[in-house]
Amino acid sequence: LELVESGGGLVQPGGSLRLSCAASGFTLDNYAIGWFRQAPGKEREGVSCISSSGGSTNYADSVKGRFTISRDNAKNTVYLQMNSLKPEDTAVYYCAATPLPPSLVLVEYEHWGQGTQVTVSS
Repeated sequence: LELVESGGGLVQPGGSLRLSCAASGFTLDNYAIGWFRQAPGKEREGVSCISSSGGSTNYADSVKGRFTISRDNAKNTVYLQMNSLKPEDTAVYYCAATPLPPSLVLVEYEHWGQGTQVTVSS
């Protein structure tokens, strides 16, 4: 069971990136997916999550109105569209899968990707 994140990179403040989380070895449509991030010297925190059907989503207050989570179960992929990026969004972003209802609680997630670096800087 493997999750692979992609789409990270260096972007200027105000810019956009779209992260992807692709699964191999299992079908994502049985799992809720969360996006988490960890900045240097800080704890990993929940960013957004989406139910297995895509009908329910949730966001951390710090990203509401700027980030959008979505999923394409036919492609076995979940996305995180990040707009109006700020320097404080700089972190390694991880996706994770859980058979439980979606949440921003790290310990509820069983399967984790290796992360992708997002750097917001001028």
